[in-house]
Amino acid sequence: MSHVSRRRFLEDSMFAAAAAAAVAAGPMGRAWADDAPQSKSPNEKLSVAVIGVNGQGKGHLGEYSSRKDTEVTYICDADEKVGMQRVADTAKKQGRAPKYVQDLRRVFDDKTVDVVSTATPNHWHALVSIWAMQAGKDVYVEKPVSHNISEGRRMVETARAHKKICQTGTQCRSMGGTIEAIDWVHGGKIGELKVARGLCYKTRNSIGPKGVYAVPANVDYNLWTGPAPLKPPTRNGDRGPIHYDWHWFWDYGCGDLGNQGIHQMDIARWGMGVDTLPTEVLSYGGRLGYQDAGETANTQVIIHDYGPKTLVFEVRGLKTDALRGSKVGVIFEGSDGYVVLTDYTSGAAFDSSGNKVKDFNAGGDHFGNFLKAVRSRKVEDLNADILEGHLSSALCHLGNISYRLGSQTSLQDAEKRLAGNDEAVATFQRFSRHLADNGLDLKKVELGFGKELRFDPKAEKFIDNSLADQMLTREYRAPFIVPAAGQV
Repeated sequence: MSHVSRRRFLEDSMFAAAAAAAVAAGPMGRAWADDAPQSKSPNEKLSVAVIGVNGQGKGHLGEYSSRKDTEVTYICDADEKVGMQRVADTAKKQGRAPKYVQDLRRVFDDKTVDVVSTATPNHWHALVSIWAMQAGKDVYVEKPVSHNISEGRRMVETARAHKKICQTGTQCRSMGGTIEAIDWVHGGKIGELKVARGLCYKTRNSIGPKGVYAVPANVDYNLWTGPAPLKPPTRNGDRGPIHYDWHWFWDYGCGDLGNQGIHQMDIARWGMGVDTLPTEVLSYGGRLGYQDAGETANTQVIIHDYGPKTLVFEVRGLKTDALRGSKVGVIFEGSDGYVVLTDYTSGAAFDSSGNKVKDFNAGGDHFGNFLKAVRSRKVEDLNADILEGHLSSALCHLGNISYRLGSQTSLQDAEKRLAGNDEAVATFQRFSRHLADNGLDLKKVELGFGKELRFDPKAEKFIDNSLADQMLTREYRAPFIVPAAGQV
């Protein structure tokens, strides 16, 4: 069967049958279950390559290898030891071993591969996706979809230019409980929405002192580094000098804002009903409570100004209590009540007196939604199209740009700068109490107080700030170069 025909193997009659079998429609008619019957025919299986399999990629392998209509044919990872272990695990699960390669370009050269699913470190997300789509593959890309704002826009342009399906790994978009909660907010059940508040309250311990550490022999460090500057590892946490702790370094990650927080940032923007970036952004915070090798903030607040609505995001890496019952979730604050999401699938609505009026709790199948769109060739079938991923990831990048362009100041001075905005002051005071609860002397804390930046959401550029504009992209290391606008 040809590459094209395999990608479009369901005929119109099969689509009709799948539609008839759809279940679990939301309260406003939206379906969150993508559980149409899977074909058992070997000729109708989609060939899937999974790139980056140490962390989240392990979950990707589990999803594709357990389905009847997909087969993992390639596993790619710069760490040969991890890659070969995943080959063995996947072979046991699906009955046939995928090929292992270290160099992702070998995957793109194989025309029989239909789908590329990637969970590499953030600095690789854009280039993996762009190269894959240019090679004719559909893509599932983990969050955040990009390492900077320009990359995200290039990914959208590539998907559209090459007519490819590109799903973002923000799986809450396919969870029934989240969909119901968003419909509740959009339906005006909490009145006029004033503030959407994203929460990432996850304790992050020190990763140890900064140093220069050896690269494990089983890792091709040139391939692992890819588009980023080629530097020796400077951390050696619980998972070694390569894995996971890259999240806390600007060359590779985006801090917890782009790690865990992107999920809640995406839900907050979705609930606000905005499909653009904000006109102003301000962030403050720091790596507080300990000194270690990490660079990104472990405690951070981001304020996105959308005119009558505000998106506030809070990252707390030190021990903290929940806010309205939520630690990793979203709170929508309205004129007549509020909605609290407490995890990926659950939450509740409350009236203005704090009485619970509605529970939300249902799961979904995000990978199934992606594969449905791969077969239908309809971008509108996706719950988390790359455009949504780009916009929500860009909110994280905007916050980090403001923070990185700021300067050190005292907590007392920071609060004075926020005076006049009651919501901002209240958030800052809770932020300060959180630091005090963790034993920090508030008179001695030096805070990174970011630049208040004005932004043109249509042009996706800052207004009258060339230094901030430089941070919309990065210098790339040849040959791992993300193409410029118009070159995708």
